[in-house]
Amino acid sequence: MPDEPYEPERAIAGTGMGGQMDLAASEAVTLEKMPRGPDGTERPAGRPRSLWSDAWHDLRRNPVFLLSGLVILFLVVISLWPSLIASGNPLHCDLAKAQEGSQAGHPFGFNGQGCDVYTRTVYGARTSVAVGVCATLGVAVLGSVLGGLAGFFGGVWDALLSRVTDVFFAIPVVLGGLVLLSVVTSNSIWPVIGFMVLLGWPQISRIARGSVITAKQNDYVQAARALGASNSRMLLRHIAPNAVAPVIVVATIALGTYIALEATLSYLGVGLKPPSVSWGIDISAASPYIRNAPHALLWPSGALALTVLAFIMLGDAVRDALDPKLR
Repeated sequence: MPDEPYEPERAIAGTGMGGQMDLAASEAVTLEKMPRGPDGTERPAGRPRSLWSDAWHDLRRNPVFLLSGLVILFLVVISLWPSLIASGNPLHCDLAKAQEGSQAGHPFGFNGQGCDVYTRTVYGARTSVAVGVCATLGVAVLGSVLGGLAGFFGGVWDALLSRVTDVFFAIPVVLGGLVLLSVVTSNSIWPVIGFMVLLGWPQISRIARGSVITAKQNDYVQAARALGASNSRMLLRHIAPNAVAPVIVVATIALGTYIALEATLSYLGVGLKPPSVSWGIDISAASPYIRNAPHALLWPSGALALTVLAFIMLGDAVRDALDPKLR
């Protein structure tokens, strides 16, 4: 039978699975449709996007992430260089101006000791952000390492970690702070950070443990194990990058919680102590004068609430971007 001329219109047929097949070629070639991104638009075929690139693609278009990110960026800048917007000394007080309201050069007025509320509010951001960031890093590292190892190896180490975390979960955070920090005489932020890490790592460890247990059951981990990959290689190269997303989400939300916890402990008198500058200290000092000088309580309380809200909003946006089920 003589060969018929090749006609592309006749040679192309549907595969029934969303692609097309060249019937006249020596080898069947499937021409798949262009992949679509998270927003439904087609993008050129090539290397597929990873979870992180898809998450960043969504975050850049999320107004909640942009708004909270701008607030947090502003807080970080004034924490590093508070003199950019506050030229006064937060420890300089004039009793002759105690409880006075807003005036030129002092937009937030003065507190009960005659200290400039605006300057102390600006400088208080440094302490709160430093405590929150350091405590979150410590909790994330310690909890991820312990929980990840327990979830990967299992057995007696997993059972032991579970019982230890149960003990720590039974300790009330504020009561534990009152007991442990009441005997500390240091005026630095490190005892407060250490206390938060001590009582905060069990939550992250359970998140990391569950995420590692889920990740190590995937086919690519089993294939790496069958090819003779060492435990360290499987943990660092295959499991950790795919199990760290839930830890990042929880840690981001917890950062705002640690800032509020530092203010609570300082308000109760067991956290930071004068002459340290902290929103919790200022709120505690202004409470007795709430009727005569409500401004001294309003501004540090508002700054604390705005900071905690910004980090919680950031954590929610990151969670929505990293969780495929929420897309």
